Parts: sequence; C-alpha cells; structure tokens
Amino acid sequence: MNISKDNWRPLPDFLTIQKSKIDGLGLFALKDIPEGTDLGMSHIHDSRFPDEHIRLPLGAFINHHEIPNCKAVLATHDESRGEIKHVRVVTLQHIEAGSELTLKYIFNILEQPNWGKDYDISQ
Repeated sequence: MNISKDNWRPLPDFLTIQKSKIDGLGLFALKDIPEGTDLGMSHIHDSRFPDEHIRLPLGAFINHHEIPNCKAVLATHDESRGEIKHVRVVTLQHIEAGSELTLKYIFNILEQPNWGKDYDISQ
C-alpha cells in the first residue's frame, strides 16, 4: 500500500473522534469492526523525545478502560513504512458501529530493554 500526501488520513475511514463518557474525547467505530483488526500505528519510537515515542492520532484519542476492546502490540515493521519501531492497536473482539474503542494502557520501562528504552504494554 502506497501512502501519498493525497490519500493520507490521520485515522482509518471507519474511525472518528467524538465526546466520550470515559474522558473528554474518544475514538469511536463508524462501522462494525471484526475481532483481530489491525487499526494501525498509535506511537512511533523516536529517542529524541522525552518518553522516546511520538503519539499519533490513534494513540492520542483512544481512552483507557480496565476491560478494553483493543490491545497494543509492539512492532518493528510496517507494510508501507518498512522497518520502524512502533506500537500498533488491534481489536480484541468484534466492535459494533457507534462503540468507543479502548485500551488498557500502562507503559512500564522494562528492566532489560531491547529498544534502548523499551516499554512493556500491560494488557
């Protein structure tokens, strides 16, 4: 998949940002999303930043929940960008249109890091 300036979107076309009952704004499904759907990158590893990650729109608007419907996955390769250390969001269950997407997100610095400053994403 080639991403050009003409077709880049900050979020997939089946997601939107709207007022959340959890906190402020949240990420919502515009259509049903199957279990196991890879929603894309939420954070990109970049050691020039204080927490060594750049948060993308997907990561900026998805709210925390103790019983989440999505999970965060550490990755080192992206189909369109090649080798890049990042975090992806994947659905844990079928999500109905109109539902808010959530993660149980807690970033912990690992004792023996693999990325220089690696993170364990507690699920």
